[in-house]
Amino acid sequence: MTTAAASAREILVRLHDVMASRTPAQSKLNAVVGIVGEAMASEVCSIYLLREGVLELFATRGLAQEAVHVTKLAMGEGLVGTIAEQVETLNLDEAASHPDFAYRPETGEDRFHSFAGVPIIRRERAVGVLCVQHVESRRYADVEIEALQTVAMVLSELIANAELVDASGAATMRPQSTAPMRIAGLRLVDGMASGYAVFHQPRVHVEHTVAEDAEAERHRVYAAFDKMRDQIERLASQAEFGGGGEHEEVLETYKMFAYDEGWSRRINEAIDSGLTAEAAIERVQQRTRMRMRQIDDPLLADRMHDLEDLSNRLLRIVSGQMGTAAQMGLRQDTILIARNLGPAELLEYDRRRLKGVILEEGSLTAHVTIVARAMGVPVLGRVRDVRRLIGEGDLLLLDVTAGNVFARPSSAMEEVFETALQLRQKRRAVFAALKSEAPVTKDGHRLTLMVNAGLRDDVSALDMTGADGIGLFRTEFQFLVSATLPSRERQQRLYRDVLEAAGDRPVVFRTVDIGGDKALPYLNKTDADEENPAMGWRALRLALERGGLMKVQARALLEAAAGRTLSVMFPMVSEPWEFDEARALFEAQRDWLSARNKKLPTEIRYGAMLEVPALAEQLDLLLPNISFLSVGTNDLTQFLFAADRANPKLAERYDWLSAAILRFLARLVEPTRAADVQLTVCGEMGGRPLEAMALIGLGIERLSITPAAVGPIKAMVRTLDRAALSAHMATLLKAPPRDMRGALTEWARQHDVELA
Repeated sequence: MTTAAASAREILVRLHDVMASRTPAQSKLNAVVGIVGEAMASEVCSIYLLREGVLELFATRGLAQEAVHVTKLAMGEGLVGTIAEQVETLNLDEAASHPDFAYRPETGEDRFHSFAGVPIIRRERAVGVLCVQHVESRRYADVEIEALQTVAMVLSELIANAELVDASGAATMRPQSTAPMRIAGLRLVDGMASGYAVFHQPRVHVEHTVAEDAEAERHRVYAAFDKMRDQIERLASQAEFGGGGEHEEVLETYKMFAYDEGWSRRINEAIDSGLTAEAAIERVQQRTRMRMRQIDDPLLADRMHDLEDLSNRLLRIVSGQMGTAAQMGLRQDTILIARNLGPAELLEYDRRRLKGVILEEGSLTAHVTIVARAMGVPVLGRVRDVRRLIGEGDLLLLDVTAGNVFARPSSAMEEVFETALQLRQKRRAVFAALKSEAPVTKDGHRLTLMVNAGLRDDVSALDMTGADGIGLFRTEFQFLVSATLPSRERQQRLYRDVLEAAGDRPVVFRTVDIGGDKALPYLNKTDADEENPAMGWRALRLALERGGLMKVQARALLEAAAGRTLSVMFPMVSEPWEFDEARALFEAQRDWLSARNKKLPTEIRYGAMLEVPALAEQLDLLLPNISFLSVGTNDLTQFLFAADRANPKLAERYDWLSAAILRFLARLVEPTRAADVQLTVCGEMGGRPLEAMALIGLGIERLSITPAAVGPIKAMVRTLDRAALSAHMATLLKAPPRDMRGALTEWARQHDVELA
């Protein structure tokens, strides 16, 4: 076979006549396996269909005919069951070597070695499997696999029209239960909201797959592409949430996908194979979904979601089925339900009625998350089976801060939620009133409260909270949302905008912490996947190896901070020499700019992040060379306890208020104070009132926390007697109680410290 298009077209031309005939469905399937087997010169071609929950052999060329309607496999059983359950393609030169291989003697398949199979998909669900086998051991060529996938699309139409598969093959939009239900998910954009469930998008079901006129189908696709690109341009230009945010870069990346020639070429190739415009788009989309299931890198998967979103948009345009919830209009307060969303699709909704979003997928770095944050719309992600558990029109109480949603709540649940919402609003009002108040303890000790940031828009939190500055600006976010490596000019513009927005308040820029579990798809990966990415080739380790990347960032920071103080710190420093190398790189770039009479920062303050415990053993070598030291408690905790913080079994096992953590941190206070080096604690630990109280008791005077935590921490500080707490902490650390958290909570209660 010369090309996928040619081989598929040859098969589809013959299948068209079969489908148009008035013969029974079984006869049609018998004809199909003969046509496919002959076209692919395959000794075996078989079709399995889902009936009564099992995959039944419905037609075969090459296997024993007595096995038809006799051989049955459960979902997940054997190679056929694995293909259907995983909705994935298998291509094996030796079928028996696969761990899921299951031999069925009645089929007479023992003499066949090679095997290839593709799922027959209907409404995003496998309703059958099409497979071929050969006696010789060989892997099937890509053109053969693509031909099988194209045939599987046509088969989907045939078996649906003949009602050969379970009715369960059609997706239902009603939940199995109508009782009240609490459903958990991942916090993506914090907030609380109530509203009625609306499904973002009824699926466009492709009913006709085989084209009569390929050129006419091509023109339909071209017109749809033009219309879709116009829509994207219009949405991007009409976005109302201010200029200069990372969401603008997200939309630019999204537009790049809309104009991607590779995507349009693949659709054209599918049309060449004999498919209609709708079927061609769906064919390419199925391929994208299968690739998404194989992608472990969350950032690359996010970009594939963008392509999925655009495919849905293109499919609706070309089919004339434009009925998304956004286009039909929201009639009441709405919580939007979707498997995933693209940023442009979210922008189409009426922001007066869109109160929240629940996603079956989604991630913290997904483009829709960034845009939703800019819009102020709470988002709960990773809600498994959400479209099965929640029905259209159900009342929902969304509490992303607590990480859950209540579906079909009872009146008692509604009262509790409304009380919590009102309390939240009152507390926010109290905290907002504190923004002009300094974080001073009852015994007159002034602490420093900074905020963590990663987006240009986050700088506005300084004015809203009255924070003292930005103690950690994560520069990698710009890299994560970009389709290509951000240019020096783009980086410089971001850093300059942040400094200007901060005014005279300090900003500490952390150099890029990428690699490990934050891999960038546009950087070549030379190493195999790491088993422990958090402890692997990431952060400063990677940056020192990729000197060009760090030099560009250094120049961007130096030029952006011209005439100002530049505070820069390096992440995941394990040994003092790593810090020395990073600082030397920055100094070399400063000399380079100076030699060209470029305006430079008035002062450069260098710092390090202490996340790797080994660095604490060499503070005497490091402290003379730094201006500040920031403790990253998230990574530090998992390294101290050898406990992956992403492992749900370990997430709650090791407490920040353990004696091990507190004693470790206490050891840092005196050396840094003696060296006149500022010591700051970053991370979630400092943003929790009880944990922050313990840190203050250790003598730590600077915290860098989330903007939302500034109010509660400031309220706690202003009710605290620091001297009394310090004395109590010294006693506790000498003879730690079994329940350190309980002991600190009791002390706070006795001394009227506000921890709410």
